[in-house]
Amino acid sequence: MSASNSAPSPAAATAQDGSRGKLRTSLGAAAGTCVENYDFVAYGTASALYFGDVFFPESDPVVGTLLAFVTLGVGFLMRPIGGAIGGHLGDKYGRKPVLVTALLTMGIATVLIGVLPTYAQAGIAAPILLVLIRMVQGLAFGAEWGGAVMMAYEHAPRRRRGLYAAIPQAGNPLGIALANIVFLLSVNFDSDWAWRVPFLASSVLIVVGLVVRVKLTESPEFEETKASGETVKNPLATVLRNDWRNILRIIALRVVESCAYYLTATYLLSYITDRDENDRGIALAGIVIASLLAVGTTVLSGALTDRIGRRKLYLAGCLMAVAFGFPMFLMANTGNPVLVVLIYVIAIGVIHAALTGTQAAWFAELFKTNTRTSGASLGYQTAASVAGFAPFLAVLLAESFDWVGPAGFYVVIGLVGLIGVATTSETWGPRERAAAVAADKADASAAVPGPRETNETVAGSEGTARRS
Repeated sequence: MSASNSAPSPAAATAQDGSRGKLRTSLGAAAGTCVENYDFVAYGTASALYFGDVFFPESDPVVGTLLAFVTLGVGFLMRPIGGAIGGHLGDKYGRKPVLVTALLTMGIATVLIGVLPTYAQAGIAAPILLVLIRMVQGLAFGAEWGGAVMMAYEHAPRRRRGLYAAIPQAGNPLGIALANIVFLLSVNFDSDWAWRVPFLASSVLIVVGLVVRVKLTESPEFEETKASGETVKNPLATVLRNDWRNILRIIALRVVESCAYYLTATYLLSYITDRDENDRGIALAGIVIASLLAVGTTVLSGALTDRIGRRKLYLAGCLMAVAFGFPMFLMANTGNPVLVVLIYVIAIGVIHAALTGTQAAWFAELFKTNTRTSGASLGYQTAASVAGFAPFLAVLLAESFDWVGPAGFYVVIGLVGLIGVATTSETWGPRERAAAVAADKADASAAVPGPRETNETVAGSEGTARRS
């Protein structure tokens, strides 16, 4: 029996067991997503708490908040462009170079925000510089996500891809928690350091993230696709032509998760603070507690999808979002610290985490390897660009309908998510799981030598021994 018949191919072995560095890759991807989310969310928190006064002081309070949220949204508008560029380059040249470049770009932009002059110091130049840097942040963040989760997914064993792909997603709430911890610690500063310190502190995380990511190996699936000549000349154009329906499905699925998060963590933070400034610390503490909880919930959600499928868990998350819209604001209106913290625990620690833990593997499985990063990134980041304006729209709705407007908005985006679930097929149902089990058994059987091969090997060994 030849060697090729006595063991599974390298590709089959990787599919069965994952690459040797699968856990290191997922953790490395998570380190980067942690840094990226720290940087991006720090801006959202600063917009809710400080930027209305610091960069738009001549406006009335409502207009100042609106303008601060508009600059927040500008970064989101750039994310689909970043996703398109990063996805295209990742599918054509590899996932790793995009990850390192995006993280470095994001880090430089964030530190620059920390040293920006205020409106009082530089006049109109201050908000202009803020918007320009925010645009760079959006490009970098858009380019980063697809490569990170696809690297983790493609290094993972085929029957545990939900788990491994969810690990980079867990970097999202960890970055969110760290950003808000820093804001919580700096909230008592009397000067501009209250918002500058969190941006400057990100430099430490950037160095750590870069060191980890530089050591990662390229995706084995991408390497195999490249070696077989199956990469396409223009991944972005190819996926837009062949898989535009799946991109639209991802947008619908992603809108509920992203909008729900920013309505809670950004708009609701501003809403609670406006009602009573003393509750700012309580709300920030709630976000931190919920985000830390979400790290574990995200990973557990990914692991659960490997057992029950991607679609069922996402359906549950969307239904919870629909049900929680009005109770969330009723709880906030009480001003009760326990209920305020509980809002964030439910919205971020449970609903948001269940959705993000499911997304990576489900979105990846909707596309072929040679266009996977482009398709998933474009859909994911386009939805994010819509979500970036959710706090802005919530402010407008609140002006006309009080808290009922934002609450109804939260319910509507949950319904959009349900439409996405209804129109997107299951990619890891009983049939796919059974096929993976059968494939693993076949690969294992191929690695076990038959009786004839065993006898020939023993005889050959004895002959060698006699000759020696």
